Amino acid sequence: MKLFFRKYGSGQPLLILHGLFGQSDNWNTLAKQFGELGFEVYAIDLRNHGLSPHSDAWNYPVMVDDIAELVEDQKLSGIILLGHSMGGRVAMQYATQHADKLDKLIVADMAPKAYPPHHDAIIEALLSVDFALVKSRHEVDQQLSLFIKDNGTKQFLLKNLYWKNDTQLGWRFNLDVIARNYKEIGVAFDPDGLRCYTPSWFIRGERSDYILDSDWPFIQQIFPDSQLLTIPGAGHWVHADQPRLFYETVLKIAKPGQVL
Repeated sequence: MKLFFRKYGSGQPLLILHGLFGQSDNWNTLAKQFGELGFEVYAIDLRNHGLSPHSDAWNYPVMVDDIAELVEDQKLSGIILLGHSMGGRVAMQYATQHADKLDKLIVADMAPKAYPPHHDAIIEALLSVDFALVKSRHEVDQQLSLFIKDNGTKQFLLKNLYWKNDTQLGWRFNLDVIARNYKEIGVAFDPDGLRCYTPSWFIRGERSDYILDSDWPFIQQIFPDSQLLTIPGAGHWVHADQPRLFYETVLKIAKPGQVL
């Protein structure tokens, strides 16, 4: 599948993979900053998200294959691969299968363990929006508010609204397929024989519970050459909660010695 991506700068390839219900546009500011510092940045829309094609097939194997196809099409090597949340899982699985293409792996607030389904309320809220009835962003906002009380989460989702035509709004993501298959994104790695020796960094938010101290032995089992870093004052959305600290942390990993 030919994925949509936004490209910035030139130099060492830096690929950025967003999380569930995200899109490349969420990373534009950081992507442009990295592009100005000697990186060829690819901010990518994963399948069924953003401007990339929709498909009934949606799981980690096909998403990994999509990234592999993009890497081959663009003739990339020596890649720094950065993924957040679901994108972090895609990045981890790509790294275990295509380590020869990578220079470094950076995973933002995601471990290779199993996660119980925890997006049910969001899925229910999104499915409750009837675009045959609601005709404005404000009306969609009101409908989501019946299910979602956190304004940050709600505004993040609303960024996916677009006008399908002059009179009808829609979601950029493929909601029907995501709703049917989203439990698959919480599955754990099978650690049996799975190893990636690419230098790897796991960046967690201090206020997030996605990577616990107790998860670290399992992470190191699969990624022996790895380090755990914590962003103070950040939750799961580490790059949005503390953008400057996240930027500085990634830059120190990607280009040691760079003057900030």
